[in-house]
Amino acid sequence: MANVLIVEDDQDLNAAYTIILKKEGHDVESAFNGQEALKLLKKFNPELILLDLLMPIMGGLEFLQNYSLKEQHQDVKVLIFTNMENSPEVTEAYKLGAHRCIIKSWTAPQNLARVVDDALSTKATDSAA
Repeated sequence: MANVLIVEDDQDLNAAYTIILKKEGHDVESAFNGQEALKLLKKFNPELILLDLLMPIMGGLEFLQNYSLKEQHQDVKVLIFTNMENSPEVTEAYKLGAHRCIIKSWTAPQNLARVVDDALSTKATDSAA
């Protein structure tokens, strides 16, 4: 399976996503803001990052601004996981290298593993799930 980094400030969602993806065989690390995620990237090499946009300390956009400079992570797929469909923030996230936007309210937690596996097995698209 794949290395997945979850960057989500909601502790319950973060825990649920971690459990679901680990149950499917993924190696999962989690962070509660972009700053924590950048630190984790020094020791964890994800194939996919599930990234919330609105977080304290360092949000998803600021994370992407810092992360996009990291050449060693160019092949990592970044999935924006938000409820801000068609927002300027999502548009900016695409410009900063996000591969896809997943709408939280449209994706039941039990379907998360399918969404992640889909993203890992297909080329990046710019459509919402």
